[in-house]
Amino acid sequence: MDASTTKLFFLAVHGLALLGPFYVNWSAFWLAVALYFVTGVGITLSFHRNLAHRSFKLPRLLEYTFAYCAVLSLQGSPIEWVSTHRLHHQYTDTWDDPHTPIKGFWYSHIRWVVDYHSWFGTPDARDFKNVGDLKKQWYYRFLHYTYPFHSVALGVLLYAAGGIPFLVWGMGVRTVFFLHVTFSINSICHMWGKQVWNTGDLSKNNWMLGLLAHGEGWHNNHHAFEYSARQGLEWWEIDTTWYIIRFLEAIGLATDVKLPSEAHKERKAFPTDRSSQERIDFCTID
Repeated sequence: MDASTTKLFFLAVHGLALLGPFYVNWSAFWLAVALYFVTGVGITLSFHRNLAHRSFKLPRLLEYTFAYCAVLSLQGSPIEWVSTHRLHHQYTDTWDDPHTPIKGFWYSHIRWVVDYHSWFGTPDARDFKNVGDLKKQWYYRFLHYTYPFHSVALGVLLYAAGGIPFLVWGMGVRTVFFLHVTFSINSICHMWGKQVWNTGDLSKNNWMLGLLAHGEGWHNNHHAFEYSARQGLEWWEIDTTWYIIRFLEAIGLATDVKLPSEAHKERKAFPTDRSSQERIDFCTID
């Protein structure tokens, strides 16, 4: 989508979400919860850990299924999402970071979406040189050019199944809530939280987003070991996406699952004589 289309999309989907209190019922609410889980895990497991970082492998059909669930989150095509995320890791917290926090909270949270697309023009005009692995596959090229239409089809199905309440909650409320949860990883998790690994950037662990984003809120862990399929490294760091990957591994569907070694953890750990006061638990950016 170009910048103008992106603005219209955000206005439309937020407007639909605002109708939530007027069309609430338990069926619509639980439908939204179910779709939040399915499409959210699609983003975290497929777009992020599987496609962007190649932290594990899946059989092709299962890989494509998870990617399709992610497409229904309306966060972009696999090619665009993965390209942007790889740029984020390449230029973390610098001026070249697509959603850099040094331009302020609101830029890193949501304004970057419009500005970034405006800078590059339409997504189709970009080269996406850092996602050659995805561009080689017809399926991801297909989703790149058609991804909004799949959500339109879902909206039609929801309306047919449950009328306005299903459409408002299944498409509006669910989409907007998870969009802002994802955006909060870009903004909040680079400003507020705990930094437990020496990553050389502003990434933070935030337990609340760890819960809401299916494990993605352990963001400092992720920046320390970006190849890792597991982001909640401690037993108490809830990581729903990792539990699913671990299950898939146990039944033989997920293979080549990457985890940080003890040696790598030692290299990323802060010096033992570093005082707790020096750790960056809170950061504000003007």
